[in-house]
Amino acid sequence: VEIWLDQIQTVMRKMMAHLYDLSMVDYGKREPDGDRTGWLKDWPGQIVLGVSQTYWTTVTTEALKSGPKGTKALHQRLTAHLNDIIQMVRTPQKKIVKRTIGPLCVLDVHARDTVVELERLGIDDPNDFDWLCQFRYYWHEGGESRQTGAPGSVVCKMINAQRLYAYEYLGNSMRLVVTPLTDRCYRTLMGAIHLDYGGAPAGPAGTGKTETVKDLGKNCAIQCVVYNCSDSLDYLAMGKFFKGLAGTGAWSCFDEFNRINLEVLSVIAQQILTITRAKVAGLDRFDFEGENIQLRRTCNVFVTMNPGYAGRQELPDNLKALFRSVAMMVPDYALIGEIMLIAFGFSKAKECGAKMVSTFTLCSEQLSNRSEEHTSELQSPCNLV
Repeated sequence: VEIWLDQIQTVMRKMMAHLYDLSMVDYGKREPDGDRTGWLKDWPGQIVLGVSQTYWTTVTTEALKSGPKGTKALHQRLTAHLNDIIQMVRTPQKKIVKRTIGPLCVLDVHARDTVVELERLGIDDPNDFDWLCQFRYYWHEGGESRQTGAPGSVVCKMINAQRLYAYEYLGNSMRLVVTPLTDRCYRTLMGAIHLDYGGAPAGPAGTGKTETVKDLGKNCAIQCVVYNCSDSLDYLAMGKFFKGLAGTGAWSCFDEFNRINLEVLSVIAQQILTITRAKVAGLDRFDFEGENIQLRRTCNVFVTMNPGYAGRQELPDNLKALFRSVAMMVPDYALIGEIMLIAFGFSKAKECGAKMVSTFTLCSEQLSNRSEEHTSELQSPCNLV
């Protein structure tokens, strides 16, 4: 069973790569004629998102070489693309097409906003940091990747960090709204991945730590398994998890990692270090917990933490050294509201998003929380009658 399942996985990646290449060629023929809406109906959602981001990287690089006129023309072109998508949301579409349009809207808004910012700053060099710090896709025909077993035709880059697009089929799911906070987190995590380290976003609950790691996995087309940690975990259970992780080449995100007992964390540090050393050495097989197992070098470990909460451990130094930490704070809710409303077909999303955030902020400040007393009163039989 292990042999044919592995073959299915390899064929899946090769099929994804083949579709990506065909879709790139098709987009190049149809987009100049204004048939982008027709193109997106003909291809799977994940391919549509990847190809549109790849072409955005290409046209933005060309526009920057042309100077201010080029970025202004590109701004108008991207705005027209976005208006076409919003119009599609408002008209009856097949369910599967609607599921593609939502995440495409989110990415299109970010693409447009990035070009507007580059235009405002007067950037006219593709090697400028303000452009290089964006998440970019580069497509190269041909080229075989030992890591994925599929044609390594797409490279994901951010600043000087890069990794191959993994061609994992992830389905047609919604994408995270990209805020300045998300971008900064991506930069740190991509830098960590490039150097074979893990990432450790830390911050209060509800700041998007886990979702950011998952969305970076979607950007790179790699499976990300989220695991909720508890103080009942032991090193044997974690060892089994790491064996599977190394064999599949997936990412894992250990949620609330510092809930694990300190004694177990020290052993986990040694287990992660063994995998990291094997990746750095470029091995295809390595010894782990008394067994010789397969290694796909795309595997990586991320941890999220809520520091300062009751019952949380301080990570030991040998474990801290394996991760690059990121501090996460409260995101820009107005921007998130605006982009989500655009994805649902609102044309005046900026104004509506700002008003919604103001409304809910006023509610949280002016209205009292429903206390336990009120809850018990509401639930008493007399009041219900």
